[in-house]
Amino acid sequence: MSTTPPPQAVTSDTSPARGERAAEDGAFGWLRALGPRGRRAFAGAFGGYALDSYDYFTLPLSMVALAAYFGLDSGQTGLFTTVTLVVSAVGGAVAGVFADRVGRVRALMITVITYAVFTVACGFAPTYETLLVFRALQGLGFGGEWAVGAILVAEYASARHRGRTLGAVQSSWAVGWALAAIVYTLVYSFVGDDMAWRVMFWTGALPALLVVWLRRRVHDAPQATAVREQNAERGSFTAIFRPGTAETPGLLRTTVFAGLLSTGVQGGYYTLATWIPTYLKSERGLSVVGTGGYLTFLISGAFLGYLTGGHLTDRLGRRRNIWLFALLSAVCVLAYANIPASADTLLLLLGFPLGFCMSAIFSGFGSYLSELYPTAVRGTGQGFTYNAGRAVGAVFPTLVGFLADSWGVGGALVFGAAGYGLAALALLGLPETRGKELA
Repeated sequence: MSTTPPPQAVTSDTSPARGERAAEDGAFGWLRALGPRGRRAFAGAFGGYALDSYDYFTLPLSMVALAAYFGLDSGQTGLFTTVTLVVSAVGGAVAGVFADRVGRVRALMITVITYAVFTVACGFAPTYETLLVFRALQGLGFGGEWAVGAILVAEYASARHRGRTLGAVQSSWAVGWALAAIVYTLVYSFVGDDMAWRVMFWTGALPALLVVWLRRRVHDAPQATAVREQNAERGSFTAIFRPGTAETPGLLRTTVFAGLLSTGVQGGYYTLATWIPTYLKSERGLSVVGTGGYLTFLISGAFLGYLTGGHLTDRLGRRRNIWLFALLSAVCVLAYANIPASADTLLLLLGFPLGFCMSAIFSGFGSYLSELYPTAVRGTGQGFTYNAGRAVGAVFPTLVGFLADSWGVGGALVFGAAGYGLAALALLGLPETRGKELA
């Protein structure tokens, strides 16, 4: 008797695999590939990061009004951003440890509640010093949200689509930024500046609504949970700073160079994100509505940059994508800061490529940092390196603030370009990870 399987048996064994492969192709194949649980995790991370961005941008957009209300100089206003970002390093590192020890979703809920509560508190601040303290505490939640949400989604995503999936999560930053710009335009058009900045902070209560949905609908990836819970070193700072030996590879080199990479990219980014609204109003003389129009080009470019960078990080690789956009971002910063005073139309148009390039460089971060660390310390490693880079990179906006009075805001933006140069150099110490399976 023949033991050869009938033709229909062979066909039925191979067709599901082909069907799954076909389902993952196309513009939204990466989203279908996540599955129902993965898509809910994606929605939670996307919403959390968008609202994180919204709460962050309430400060830069209100900087001019705050300076007038409290009688601040450029150095004092720049300190708001520096304090937020420095404290966020602590919050991000702690959130990463929580993510490894108690789970990704629980840690995500803690970060969302923290930044929402203290953003609202900023609106009640009676003095500059009080506002500085509340803004610092807001940084605790702000620092952890992205790292935790990115890991949650990365552990659901396939190696084939991880770059574009995390790039899509990253694009929510532009969504939150756009929402903040719209609310800013409306609030400052109808409310006096002395009260408008408070109203902007009070709208930061929005993220609290997300927590209810997260608690009921989103779960950690089962495979990653199993691996994490079986490892005694989960959430260990010691593990990410352990040097390698001839027998056992360590993570110290990875942690150092990933931290430098994050420092350069975020130093460049936060210099621009903090000071461009002030630059447009104080040096270019634009009104509230005019500033909103210029930011529309910048934010539109940012949104498309996140999505494009996500696709390129899967096609070109993590390192090549970051190298490409580090160079292009530096060029755009220098061009933007040196546009002649009479060329406002050119300033408007250049906002699109500037937003595109300085956002596309971030698209690979979620996948790249997740792939550099093993599951048991993925939250700790990603939370520390991303936010340590954010804290050190926070020096850049402060330098711009202190130099703005003598160099002008536009001239001082050169520090943003220097940050992108540092990021390009840091890549020399890191491996390519495209195609790596996580669990």
